[in-house]
Amino acid sequence: MISTIRDPLDTRLADYRRLNDASFRRRIEASGPFDAGMFIVEGWLALEAALDTRQQFRSILVAEERLDRLNALLGGREVPVLVAPAQVIEEVVGFDLHRGVVASASRPRPRDAATVAARAKRLVIVEGVNDGENLGAIFRTAAALGAAGVLIDPTTHDPLSRRSIRVSLGHVLRVPWARVAHPWDCPRHRVIALSPRRDAVALDELVVGANEHVAVMVGAEGPGLSDGALEGADQTASIPMSPGIDSLNVATALGIALWQLGGAGRQV
Repeated sequence: MISTIRDPLDTRLADYRRLNDASFRRRIEASGPFDAGMFIVEGWLALEAALDTRQQFRSILVAEERLDRLNALLGGREVPVLVAPAQVIEEVVGFDLHRGVVASASRPRPRDAATVAARAKRLVIVEGVNDGENLGAIFRTAAALGAAGVLIDPTTHDPLSRRSIRVSLGHVLRVPWARVAHPWDCPRHRVIALSPRRDAVALDELVVGANEHVAVMVGAEGPGLSDGALEGADQTASIPMSPGIDSLNVATALGIALWQLGGAGRQV
């Protein structure tokens, strides 16, 4: 069903108001520990991922000049489509939506952490990453390098935030994830914590069996992993770097570790 909207105060646009106002969005998108409500999908690649993973859409908002592209992408799938001039969309969302498309979807039921871990030979564990763009990059990296699941702790940013989904190119919707109190409690996996600690083993010295289940654990830039997370890991590994450099972006570090440990089918 396609509806044309000219009035930025139209109530059908309620899901899309003030997208760049983080505190406002948190209030209207979810209640409790991110397990209810709705989320926003911005951009064509993220929207394609949402369609591929059969998300339940509330509506899709598209600029008039991009409607043909949206119809081709939907391929006959019935979704409420709201069409508006670009200037109306900008007034509603709060910025120039140059991609011309944004969607609202219902939040899925939370996954069980044990099930996510059991289905992933290569697992990513995230503690305390509170930057949505970094978290999105982590999911994109996990997808690219063969990690089949992500476990996050209660302090980590919401993976279904608009920025996380956008930066991940929609892979937040493709890689199974779950939130759990102590994500490093993975008895089936060898948990390797990334840390620049002096007593850490150099990453390239680790030997991983071809059939071994491995989880790579990363923490927030700055504070890094907590003492509890480090104690819960089986090993702590560091990435050798040039003198004077003590850290990498968290997603970059994760990518190096996953590749070194046999990411995306690489032989180890």
